[in-house]
Amino acid sequence: MTVSISNDKATPAAPTTGRLRPLGLREITLKPGFWQQRQDTNRNASLAHIEHWLEKTGWLGNFDAAAEGRLPGARRGREFSDTETYKLLEAMAWEYGRTGDPALDERYRAIVRRVAAAQEPDGYLNTNFGRPGQAPRYSDLEWGHEIYSYGHLIQAGVARARATGPDELFQVAVRAADHVCEVFGPDGIASVCGHAEIEPALVELYRVTGERRYLEQARLFVERRGNQVLADIEFGRSYFQDDMPTRQAEVLRGHAVRATYLAAGTVDVAVETGDAGLLDAVTRQWRNAVARRTYLTGGMGSRHQDEAFGDDYVLPPDRAYSETCAAIGSVMLSWRLLLAHGDAEYADLIERTLFNVIATSPADDGRAFFYTNTLHQRTPGTEPAPDVLVPRAASSLRAPWFAVSCCPTNLARTYASLAAYLATVDDDGLQIHQYAAATIRTGRFGCEIDTSYPHEGRITVRITESPDTPWTLSLRVPHWATGATLDGRPVEPGWAHLNRRFSPGDVVVLELPMQPRITAPDPRIDAIRGCVAVERGPIVLCAESVDLPPGVDLNALRVLPHAEERDGAVVVTGLTVQPPPHGWPYGIAPEPITGTVDVPLRPYHRWARRGPSTMRVWLPLADGRTNQQ
Repeated sequence: MTVSISNDKATPAAPTTGRLRPLGLREITLKPGFWQQRQDTNRNASLAHIEHWLEKTGWLGNFDAAAEGRLPGARRGREFSDTETYKLLEAMAWEYGRTGDPALDERYRAIVRRVAAAQEPDGYLNTNFGRPGQAPRYSDLEWGHEIYSYGHLIQAGVARARATGPDELFQVAVRAADHVCEVFGPDGIASVCGHAEIEPALVELYRVTGERRYLEQARLFVERRGNQVLADIEFGRSYFQDDMPTRQAEVLRGHAVRATYLAAGTVDVAVETGDAGLLDAVTRQWRNAVARRTYLTGGMGSRHQDEAFGDDYVLPPDRAYSETCAAIGSVMLSWRLLLAHGDAEYADLIERTLFNVIATSPADDGRAFFYTNTLHQRTPGTEPAPDVLVPRAASSLRAPWFAVSCCPTNLARTYASLAAYLATVDDDGLQIHQYAAATIRTGRFGCEIDTSYPHEGRITVRITESPDTPWTLSLRVPHWATGATLDGRPVEPGWAHLNRRFSPGDVVVLELPMQPRITAPDPRIDAIRGCVAVERGPIVLCAESVDLPPGVDLNALRVLPHAEERDGAVVVTGLTVQPPPHGWPYGIAPEPITGTVDVPLRPYHRWARRGPSTMRVWLPLADGRTNQQ
C-alpha cells in the first residue's frame, strides 16, 4: 500500500482534536538541567546498555533464529521478549530524530533489518508462536502477548515516521497492523489481548496515515474488552480489565500497566470518534484512582502477586509495587487527558510521577534500574552483579537487567521523547506544563525557559518570538504551590494566564514556594496512619539509614511534625525510643523516649545511590498523631 503522512509532528501522542495541541521534539529542546542530564545519560549509556543485554540474552537473536528457521529450539526469553527490541527501536527513533546522530541511525537500521527478516508474508511477526514445534498463533490470548507485541512494534514505527519519515520499520508495522485488522476485525476473532497496548498504537497509526480502519480496530478492541471474552484466571478477569465494560467501570483496576495502557488507548479512541461518554468514563476512573489508589510518589500498583492496583486506600509503603512501567502508563494516560480537557491536575500528576518514579528508577550511570519502587526498605538491599540477569522480585537495589526487562526499555523511550511533554498550544496561545530549562519555538511563539527547578522555584520565561497581536501565555501553578507569585503578584494553584501583546525580550517570572512542607495521609490509608511525609516543591523526600549516626535504627525512630532547611538539606527531629523487650513485640504505649537525633531527608529519587540502606518515606510521629488531627 502507499502511505502518505498526514501528520508528521514528532510527538508520542498527536490527537487530531482536543482542548490542547501537543508540540513535537523539533519544537522543544531541553537545555542543561535536571531533565537534560537524564536524557543525555539515556542516549549516551542506556541505549547501548539495553542493546548489549538484548544481544547477551538472545532476545534480539530470536529474530535471526526466526528468519533462519532455528525456532523453537534457539528461542530465548519470555513470550513477550520481542517487545523489548521494539521499545529500544522507538527510543532510537526519537533520539535520532532529535539529534541526527548517524552512528545511532546505523545501529537502528541494523536492528530493523533483523526484525524485518522475521516477518511472515501475511504480516504476522512473533518469535514465540506459529511455527512447527511452537504453539499455534493466537492460541493463548490471555498470556501470549502477541497483540501486545504488535502494539510496541507499531509505536516504534510511528515514532520513526514522525521523527524522520517512513522507513522499513514503518512498513513492517503497517503490514502487522493490516494483519491484525484482518484477523481480529468485525468478521474475525472476536476477542482481545490479555495485555492492552495495541489500542493506543493503532490510533497513532491512524493519526499518521489517515487510514480509518486502524481507528476502527482500536475502537473494536476497546468495546470488546470487559465482555468476558478472555478466560477467567486465578487473579480474576479484572486483572486484564475484562470483568466489565469500560463505560461501567468506576476506577482503574487489575494489573496496573494493563489498566493504564488500556485507559490511554481508550482516551485516544474517544477523542478521535467524538465519544464523550467514553471519555467521561476514563476521566472518572482516573480521578478515583488518583484519589484512592495512588502513592504519594505518583506510583500505581500496591500488590506484588499480580502487579495490580489494590482496593481503595490499600497503599502499604513497604509492599508498594509501584512498577516503573505503570508510572510510564500513568504519564501516557494523564497526558492524553490533559490534551483532551486542558486541566492542570493532569499535569500535576505527570510532574509528581516524573520526579518521584521515572527519575528514581535509573542509576546515575544509566546502566541499572528499579523495576519496583518501594516507599519503605526495611533491610539493606543487595547490590546485584553488573553482568547477571536477576528476577525482578529479587532485586532490592537497581539491577542491570531482569528476566522481565520491560522497565529499562520503557524508560529509554520515555526519556528520548521527554521534551514533548513540556508544553502545548491552542488557538489563544502557549501553555507550559512542566518546568525545565528549555527552548520552545513553535509557529508564532518562541521562548527561552531558564530555571534550576526542582532545586529552586524560580522559572524565568523570556519571549523570543511573538505575533504583534495579543495572545495568552499560560503557566501551570502546581496544586502544592500555595503562595506562588507571577511577576510579583500572587497566583492560585491551577493556571496563571497572561494575555497581552508580547515583544521579543519580554521576561515573565514565576516564583514557586520551595520550603519543605509536612504532608499527612488520608486517615483511611491504614498502613500509614499516624505518619507524615515531607515534600519540597515537586520532590518527595525520604530518610535513609546512611545519614543516621551509628546504632540508630531508622525503623525505630519517631519524628516531630516540623521540617527545616539547614546547609542545603531538609532536616526533621527524630526521637529514639525504647522498643518492647526482645521476645514479645508488644509493650507499653507510648514507648519511652531515649534520645533525639537530627534526621536529614534526601530526595526520594536519590535513594540507594550511596550503597545499600534502609529507607522510608512515611515517618511515624512521636505522639502517633498527624499534624492535622
